[in-house]
Amino acid sequence: MRNFGRVVQLALKHRITFVASVLSALVVGVMWGGNIGALYPFLDVAFQNRTLHDRVDEMVEAKQQELARLAASLEETEARWNRAPEEEGPGLEREMAEIQRQAYWQEKALGFYELSGGFLNRYVPRDPFKSLAMLVGVLFCATIVKNIFLTANMVLVARLSQLGAFELRKLFFARTLQMDVANFTNEGTSDLMSRFTHDMHNVAFGLNALFGKLVREPLKLFTCLIGAALVCWQLLVLSLVVAPVAVLLIRWLAQILKRANRKAMEEMAQLYNVLTETFQGIKIVKAFTMERQERQRFHAISKNYFEKSMKIGWYDAWTRPVTEVLGILIVCLAMVAGAYLVLRGQTSLLGIPMSSKPLTWPTLLIFYGLLIGTADPARKLSDVFTQLQAGVAAADRIYALLDREPKVRDPERPRRLARHSRDLAFEGVEFAYQPDHPVLHDINLHVRFGETIAIVGPSGCGKSTLANLICRFADPTSGEIRLDGIPLPDVRIRDLRGQIGLVTQDPLLFDDTVMNNIRYGSSGASDEQVIEAARQAHAHGFIEEELPDGYQTIVGPMGGQLSGGQRQRIALARAILRDPSLLILDEATSQVDLESERIIQTVMEGFTRGRTTVMITHRLGALVLADRIVVMQDGRILDAGTHAELIARCDLYRRLYQIQFDDLKQSA
Repeated sequence: MRNFGRVVQLALKHRITFVASVLSALVVGVMWGGNIGALYPFLDVAFQNRTLHDRVDEMVEAKQQELARLAASLEETEARWNRAPEEEGPGLEREMAEIQRQAYWQEKALGFYELSGGFLNRYVPRDPFKSLAMLVGVLFCATIVKNIFLTANMVLVARLSQLGAFELRKLFFARTLQMDVANFTNEGTSDLMSRFTHDMHNVAFGLNALFGKLVREPLKLFTCLIGAALVCWQLLVLSLVVAPVAVLLIRWLAQILKRANRKAMEEMAQLYNVLTETFQGIKIVKAFTMERQERQRFHAISKNYFEKSMKIGWYDAWTRPVTEVLGILIVCLAMVAGAYLVLRGQTSLLGIPMSSKPLTWPTLLIFYGLLIGTADPARKLSDVFTQLQAGVAAADRIYALLDREPKVRDPERPRRLARHSRDLAFEGVEFAYQPDHPVLHDINLHVRFGETIAIVGPSGCGKSTLANLICRFADPTSGEIRLDGIPLPDVRIRDLRGQIGLVTQDPLLFDDTVMNNIRYGSSGASDEQVIEAARQAHAHGFIEEELPDGYQTIVGPMGGQLSGGQRQRIALARAILRDPSLLILDEATSQVDLESERIIQTVMEGFTRGRTTVMITHRLGALVLADRIVVMQDGRILDAGTHAELIARCDLYRRLYQIQFDDLKQSA
């Protein structure tokens, strides 16, 4: 519940909306009980062929008589006090004080009825039927006003709950962007998508239930209870003796519902995972005719979610019968006790005083009406628990990630990082994704500014991990990486990555225009600068000639409207526009054809000058750009040197080169 409280605090930042929603709920609650209480004049006056004036005149006369009696009693008590012994004085003083207190309230009541009489004489007809018609009109207008405020309250509550979810969604997205890259690869994005959509939807529903029914319905309920207490509070207390049982049962059901909702949300995350994997890998699914197996997998996950949802439905189904049965039990107790008091003309029940004077049928019927008036709010409150517990469980899942601290973060006192101009050094660097499974071992490497190095080696030897450490997608387990003599953890991440241009094996383009994809990461660049970067990347020709809208062409999700070579050249244009001092090419030509590779190599030959370049590649053509080649095996640097040096002394490099050479001859 603590995490859901944090969501509530986000919503409460919008104070005007919150205050307006509470005030409108208060009006609805008061008018709900007031409309039921307005039945009293019908029962006590209209159906007895009397007018409201008659009833008020009777009450004025009764209050005057009561004041006269109290005055006589006070005079008699004062006389007794004057001649009483000293030891009886305090008791008689308390008796006089009580009489004076009663007289004070009787005077207040008399003033109210005299004021009401003046109002009635001025505005209400004396004819019983006309009085009744006027009361009906007032009741009808009051109902319209109540529903206007109810509509306003529901709109305000919807706004408040959506604003709370909006604030949480922004906060969650910002925090997600700060997460370590490993979190996205290890845990996948399907679980994140589930929390962003399904869980966030449940949080909004929970807020709506909290600020809506959980505020509005108790106000309606308390108004009726207060009205019933004013009629006969002793009878109300007797009727509510079973209420604690209802509270305990509902609390027990709420705890079960929270657990059931959490499990259902976990199953929904698995459902997202299956959908994501299947749709992203649809070519493989179809190529290997795995449609049936995927249907079976989806069926199994969907069935698990169905079973968890049915548990929620089962427990939810019990909340309304429990509240309704206990509510009817309360009404039955009130009916039996009240009927006994009225029919027998009694003021006590089983020796317990219930009222100062016998109850009348109109009074008792109003008491019943107010007590029954609590049934609708109680029933609606029972509907709240499922939504509220789902919101609580969803908030717990969202804040479980929101509270997670990234391992890679800015230092408290960052050092200034000027534009890279000296060197990049690895000193005893080791790294492990899992504690007992190291990926890199004792990496020592010195790269001079302006030098181009190529890192080669078998798959899984740690090449890409080395590049990731340069970008601080992760930090070394031990050892240190320095840029111009400054350890990378000592500088702001934004300052470091602002000097890095990254081109990956699968260039990511966003579902936006070509222009905006090239400008991505260099938001201040002009259109002319974007076009010049595209020219340098040899992309301008196909953009203008082959794409329907040139630079304004939408490339589709993940750049799906373009070929692999076109995507790669746009990614290169993006890196060129950024003008990085440190360029990282992670298998940048592995997914393109030979013609595109030659174009990209031509681009790189000019672009790598005057900047430090780290290439991860297994393509022979890219090696001609390297000043030095680093050979890795099993997470270690096996050797480093020029192509000729490595051919002469490194068996692994010779084998890799021979494999590439044979593949090249076969493709030719």
